[in-house]
Amino acid sequence: MGWAGRSNGDLPRLAGARGFDAFITADQGIEYQQNLDTLPIPAVTMIASRTRVQELRPLVNQVVVVLTGDLQRRTYRVTESPIVNP
Repeated sequence: MGWAGRSNGDLPRLAGARGFDAFITADQGIEYQQNLDTLPIPAVTMIASRTRVQELRPLVNQVVVVLTGDLQRRTYRVTESPIVNP
């Protein structure tokens, strides 16, 4: 996709410009690093103790629930417990 070397701040905007429906990340700081009011697409943050596949895999079902729902242009936080919205 040619996104190598792009800053994390560019990624949600690039995804929106390329027609993605949502931006999924494990970066728990995105809420503090980005102006969420200006994100072009919803962002889904996976909250786990580590960002290894073993810790993120249990969150996939909750991510699917978010993505198949009525998405708003905002940030969603997904944990092993029910979905937490800021």
